[in-house]
Amino acid sequence: MSNSQSHSQHADNSNKAQPSEQALLKPLALGHFPLSNRVFMAPLTRSRSTAGDNLQTPLHALYYAQRATAGLIVSEATQISPQGQGYAWTPGIFNDEQVANWKVVTDAVHNAGGRIFCQLWHVGAISHQVFQPNDACPLSSSDFQPEGEAFVGDLLPDGPTVPHPKAQAMTLEDIDNVKRDYRHAAKCAKEAGFDGVELHAANGYLLDQFIRSSVNKRDDQYGGSVENRLRLLQEVLDVIAQEIPRKNIGVRLSPTGGPGGSYDENPHETYVAAAKAVSAKDVAYIHVVRPNDHTGDGSGLEEGNQLLKDMRAAFSGVFIANGEFSPKEANEWIENNDADAVAFGRMFLANPDLPARLAQEGPYNKPNEETFYGGGSEGYVDYQSLTYLKPAL
Repeated sequence: MSNSQSHSQHADNSNKAQPSEQALLKPLALGHFPLSNRVFMAPLTRSRSTAGDNLQTPLHALYYAQRATAGLIVSEATQISPQGQGYAWTPGIFNDEQVANWKVVTDAVHNAGGRIFCQLWHVGAISHQVFQPNDACPLSSSDFQPEGEAFVGDLLPDGPTVPHPKAQAMTLEDIDNVKRDYRHAAKCAKEAGFDGVELHAANGYLLDQFIRSSVNKRDDQYGGSVENRLRLLQEVLDVIAQEIPRKNIGVRLSPTGGPGGSYDENPHETYVAAAKAVSAKDVAYIHVVRPNDHTGDGSGLEEGNQLLKDMRAAFSGVFIANGEFSPKEANEWIENNDADAVAFGRMFLANPDLPARLAQEGPYNKPNEETFYGGGSEGYVDYQSLTYLKPAL
């Protein structure tokens, strides 16, 4: 298809770094795992799981296996319970059938020589009653009315998007229940053959709703001070660690952005503190999404870069940077010790053999945005690889 064809960007090779010299392509030790490179695949929601039971299919196995040359694949966000779902056609990791279907995916990745972590996800307020058990209201750290609309697909006649309902504050019993759900999902991920898990505490979803001051208005041990707002994140890491070794656990954080319009009044203070808190839990890595530049003059990007670097300094493990990095910039960040690895999203979506393309500096397929969410194989497993493009001898 035209939008997934590679385009020619054959630059002069005279000043190119050799593949072995590129920082992105050097090996990396991540916890217990030796990784072949520092080109990570970022979690990418693609909304292609089966409706109703939220299962992966052989198509997902092919998709992930095609990208197994990544140093590490982080799976698409995967809900830990029915309550944790907020989008149509996203996968779950909380029952036996889901475990069995994910096992087909992890086996395919391992057979292709790759490593894959499961991203554990609870959306909190970014949901709708159609996804919730007994049509209940979504839950959050406090009563919260998210901006925007929920993606319900064909589950409601006035879809595919409808306004978010107002979420209700979680009780202490609700918090205990969600911690049990995280532990159960981690156990399921282990049974499904994942090498580890990434705790999704970013992008304005449940754990981030506890972290961000615009949402969390609690007056108990989970609200108020930065320390209190980080409490649930740390407690969830502890319960996950009862099922998964700490060096097989990562955490995703994002100081800004995400659906629903939430924010923190002092993101620098809050997220540097979050990096320190996670570091104290002795997990393998943090994976941080760089704030976008909304200023138009470049100052926003400079500020976002500095925040990532300060979070890097506060964390003792592997630091993964994410956020529209060019290959050149990614190599520079690793060379300067500002990151240990860089996660690519759209580039990996459109280039299943991205490390090989980086090694020769292109060409790169263009992603087809019309096929990002929903559908079948088109725009999912039909992006061409370099080996396919080479003419027969």
